[in-house]
Amino acid sequence: MPPPGPAAALLLLLLLASESAHTVMLRAREAAQFLRPRQRRAYQVFEEAKQGHLERECIEELCSQEEAREVFENDPETNYFYPRYLDCISKYGSPYTKHPDFVTCVQNLPDQCSPNPCAKEGTQACQDLMGNFYCQCRAGWGGRLCDRDVNECGQQNGGCSQVCTNQPGSFHCACSSGYVLSPDGRTCLDIDECADAGACGEARCQNLPGSYSCLCDEGYTFSAQEKSCRDVDECAEGRCEQACVNSPGSYSCHCDGRGGLKLSQDMNTCEDILPCVPLSTARSLKSLYLGRMFSGTPVIRLRFKRLQPTRLVAEFDFRTFDPEGVLFFAGGRQDSTWIVLGLRAGRLELQLRYHGVGRVTSSGPVINHGMWQTISVEELERNLVVKVNKDAVMKIAVAADLFQLERGLYHLNLTVGGIPFKEKDLIQPINPRLDGCMRSWNWLNGEDTAIQETVKVNAKMQCFSVTERGSFYPGTGFAFYSLDYARTSPDVGTETTWEIEVVARIRPATDTGVLLALVGEDHAVALSLALVDYHSTKKLKKQLVVLAVESVALALMEIKVCDGQEHVVSVSVKEGEAVLEVDGTKGASEVSHEGLTETLAVLGKHLQGSVRTFIGGLPDVPVTSAPVTAFYRGCMTLEVNRQALDLDEATYKHSDITSHSCPPVEPATP
Repeated sequence: MPPPGPAAALLLLLLLASESAHTVMLRAREAAQFLRPRQRRAYQVFEEAKQGHLERECIEELCSQEEAREVFENDPETNYFYPRYLDCISKYGSPYTKHPDFVTCVQNLPDQCSPNPCAKEGTQACQDLMGNFYCQCRAGWGGRLCDRDVNECGQQNGGCSQVCTNQPGSFHCACSSGYVLSPDGRTCLDIDECADAGACGEARCQNLPGSYSCLCDEGYTFSAQEKSCRDVDECAEGRCEQACVNSPGSYSCHCDGRGGLKLSQDMNTCEDILPCVPLSTARSLKSLYLGRMFSGTPVIRLRFKRLQPTRLVAEFDFRTFDPEGVLFFAGGRQDSTWIVLGLRAGRLELQLRYHGVGRVTSSGPVINHGMWQTISVEELERNLVVKVNKDAVMKIAVAADLFQLERGLYHLNLTVGGIPFKEKDLIQPINPRLDGCMRSWNWLNGEDTAIQETVKVNAKMQCFSVTERGSFYPGTGFAFYSLDYARTSPDVGTETTWEIEVVARIRPATDTGVLLALVGEDHAVALSLALVDYHSTKKLKKQLVVLAVESVALALMEIKVCDGQEHVVSVSVKEGEAVLEVDGTKGASEVSHEGLTETLAVLGKHLQGSVRTFIGGLPDVPVTSAPVTAFYRGCMTLEVNRQALDLDEATYKHSDITSHSCPPVEPATP
């Protein structure tokens, strides 16, 4: 086939130009990609013609450069071919020698891909062009010789969703830990580690993007080595200001309640226990409190000496809610002549001993109603006359005078609020402790200024200006009794059972304090009933009544402790049952049935030994012995196992506790 002439080439150029006129302009690289195959198709025609001419002109015969130009019809290929053609002649001789290697040498000269100039690794094919060549690169390679690696990761991360790693002529998508490569080779999918049941052991497994977490309940931390939840010892972290008790999954802070402290809002630090209800605790400077000495010993001792026989005259104002006790004693020694004026069942009682003969007389109205009344005792013509508010309630004939002659003087001993000897030596035993108040006293028609001055400087000898019925606990001490809660059942003979029933009528002045507690000889707090201003397990501030055995809360009940009103707290604890009520509403149990059984078994063991019943506070025990160790402040009366507790009958009572009188709530300021 003859080579295409100029007209054919021109026609090709016109066709190309016509096609490009209707084509959108392309970038240089895209245009080159578009044109190269067309160039190769055009030159394929020339190549076939060129090989025929080359055979005739330069292999069968010796050709000049001009003749070679006629073969290639262009200078670039001619200039490339002819010097190398001469080298073939130089090596193998002229065409006329017919050396076979000469033919091969010349035939390969027009193919610029032989030898292959393109990089072997990056080239898919080499295309021979007119005086040139074209290296068709494999994917991932670039450059004229296909010797430059293309960094696919440099553009849009190679299409990888996470990690792109460039490689010679290629790239690889990878995923971060916790992900797996999807079948498309580019997208990363999260691995659900929780699908493995053993991933977290006994802890809860939570799948996360690219990871997972082993979760434990609050107060526990996960041990990766053991694959289990281990208790956090919060106490070792120093979270509490004072005492700390660690427990499985939790902890509790405790403050020195006996020192007047309680937990603050953050449940870790301590703050002062402050009154939330103001009480009218003002005292009268001109009054004498008879119940100051719990031992029953007199609060005042007077001794009178006269030159002449003198009759007894005593008058005073008196106020009390106490049904029993001693107002005053007058006379000589225990084995001589004397009288004792007291109260029994709220009425005046007079015990007399003259010349070894004793008698007891009681008469008059009930006077322990808390109102002031004037009482007088006077010797009149061998009679003792007792008056209440000027009305004679007793007139008793006596055989002698109370003033006794001794060493030329007439003597009389007078004690107030007690007797100068043992109560068992009275004609009829009486509890001498009297929670009462005396004012405007007049002994033997004279004013004893020494007593008045003593009372003025000693507030504990003064009475509250205003009182109500009840016992007052000032928040500084306690009382205790020796009570027995165990009993032998008549039905089963020697089997011992126990029961604890408590009814407390309270008017608190603070939100924290022990109402009642049973304490063993080892100072273990077997049972406690107390006010507390927080929920220990929920770590929540709230006014509550708590019933506990040792440090374990059995039941809780809300109470409006600072409203200034009286509230009734009832407790019934027996084998298999623990009930707490406040104002008739039953409290919530804080333990399971199994936990209640175990805890009451602990209480039963305590009750088999000796326990003391503490009222208003606890002895010096560790602050962790019970939920509350603070002293109670406010008014309270108690019944235990259906018996009213009289503080005058207590084994011990702090001197600041009043047994039968309590200051009222202070009126609000207008």
